[in-house]
Amino acid sequence: MLSQNRQFQWFCNPTYIYPMVPASAATLLASRGHEVLWDDAIAQEMDHESWFARLRVERPDLIAMESKTPVIKRHWTIVDRIKRECDWGPKVALFGDHVTALPRESMDACGVDYVITGGDYDFVLADLCDALDHGGELPRGVWHRRGADVMSTGEPDVSHDLDQLPIIDRQLTQWERYAYKNGNFKYTPGTYVMAGRDCWWGRCSFCSWTTLYPGATYRTVSVNRHLDEVERLVTELGVREIFDDSGCFPKGQWLEEFCEGIIERGLHRKVVLGCNMRCGALSAEQWKLMKRAGFRFILIGLESMVQSTLDRLNKGLKVEQISQTLQWAKQAGLEPHITTMVGYPWETRAEAEQTIAFAKDMFSRGYIDTLQATIVVPYPGTPLFQEARENGWLTTEDWDDYDMKRSVWKSPVDEDDVMGFTQELYRAALSPSFLMRKVVSVRSVDDVRFFIRAGRKLFAHLADFSRT
Repeated sequence: MLSQNRQFQWFCNPTYIYPMVPASAATLLASRGHEVLWDDAIAQEMDHESWFARLRVERPDLIAMESKTPVIKRHWTIVDRIKRECDWGPKVALFGDHVTALPRESMDACGVDYVITGGDYDFVLADLCDALDHGGELPRGVWHRRGADVMSTGEPDVSHDLDQLPIIDRQLTQWERYAYKNGNFKYTPGTYVMAGRDCWWGRCSFCSWTTLYPGATYRTVSVNRHLDEVERLVTELGVREIFDDSGCFPKGQWLEEFCEGIIERGLHRKVVLGCNMRCGALSAEQWKLMKRAGFRFILIGLESMVQSTLDRLNKGLKVEQISQTLQWAKQAGLEPHITTMVGYPWETRAEAEQTIAFAKDMFSRGYIDTLQATIVVPYPGTPLFQEARENGWLTTEDWDDYDMKRSVWKSPVDEDDVMGFTQELYRAALSPSFLMRKVVSVRSVDDVRFFIRAGRKLFAHLADFSRT
């Protein structure tokens, strides 16, 4: 998985997440008169040679690619092949969290023409294309070449007004390719929106997107704009479920006005909603309001049940807030999904087992419906990576190894046990009491289909972390 991901992981069972910011970039470029080709060969399930053959047919002037740490070396190879074999001389740009953290690295490692830094690469890419078409200065946050020299236009601008973006053109960006193969959706077709960039907390030391969107730069679209986008998705495209993938959904007055607007427009009877939310952010009444507005799936990052780990990750919450939040969300009628991580370089086996025991307890109590378990990966640009480097924890800085197939740092728990802990977290969903509640809860064909899809995803995740 690549786009719209804070963490990278190879999946045995594919999930295609609609890439919100690249989709915004394509829409903005088209609105300014540029000819745009949406070229997501991953979601189109194309092999590399077929993709490259299509590139030769389309002959784009500029190829802009998102990259992440575990595939950056592959992308350097692709860039060099483009520069070597595409005789019409296309320019190539890279963007994403890895190149934002280490822009000079990619300029030195391959023949890329531009590295776009920062998270507002939709605005910056459009400004870059305007400059290439009409002349003028390059926008802020762009690394480029002047003869043999590598130059930078300075720090990226991440203060753009999000309401100035056109509402995303879903047809241009082939939204239906992402509408079905996605474990978050019970009701299909589904799609994504993004109310904010990116997380109003924005200080978690492990999150790669804090490199793109530091917490102090958090912005949202207006409530009415977001309501308009949801309404268009429902009435024009027949979308049945929408997940808002802001790092954390807006809280407080913005949240309440949005929920009330959904109800006033009658959209709560036509579409199901989901979002990311932090523990301790909402009151019991606000959770109930979200349920009335049609929310279902709530993704909550807890990461660990060890208070010292939460403190080191700068999560800004107490362990006791976690179970309270899950209980309130479940009592409101929502379906909480938790994310957990194992393999911290400071956690002992006993501490890792605390998180596993908590997940099992939450399943048995019925407070959570699903979970996501991952291995901790310290990405370049994050405070966690810097801490790991300073403490000598890293066992490799070969970016190919940062793909969750192995641990990349020293830990009191060996690598096989880290993989085993991840599988044990997924197996927590196989308790007889939890499975019986799921069977009893079936009310429709959609429920049956979702139950089957979720089962397939669960067993695929067990394979994702297999050592064989």
